[in-house]
Amino acid sequence: MNQNSAIEAFASLAHPSRMTIFRQLVRRGPEGMVAGDIARSLNIVPSTLSGHLAVLRRAGLLSAARKQREIHYSANLAAINDLVAFLLADCCEGTVENCSDILSLLKSA
Repeated sequence: MNQNSAIEAFASLAHPSRMTIFRQLVRRGPEGMVAGDIARSLNIVPSTLSGHLAVLRRAGLLSAARKQREIHYSANLAAINDLVAFLLADCCEGTVENCSDILSLLKSA
């Protein structure tokens, strides 16, 4: 991941509804959710949800697959891993011990 991609990812998350949508899809894991279920569970108007999902997709944080008449969304876990790796790539100038709390959190997840 490069700096511009990271900035786009963070910008896409810099909205309360998009952050909520993203976190819900991360909790669901690879199975994700159908757009209609996301809208109902978060009480978001479908047209508004569509716009938020498009922003997250353009940033590469979501994947979408059409299944008949529904679109199924899931968090792009590889992109999330890349984003975290980008953030920590130069952590403490290579002194990994200073990042032990972060690393243990990632290992337990």
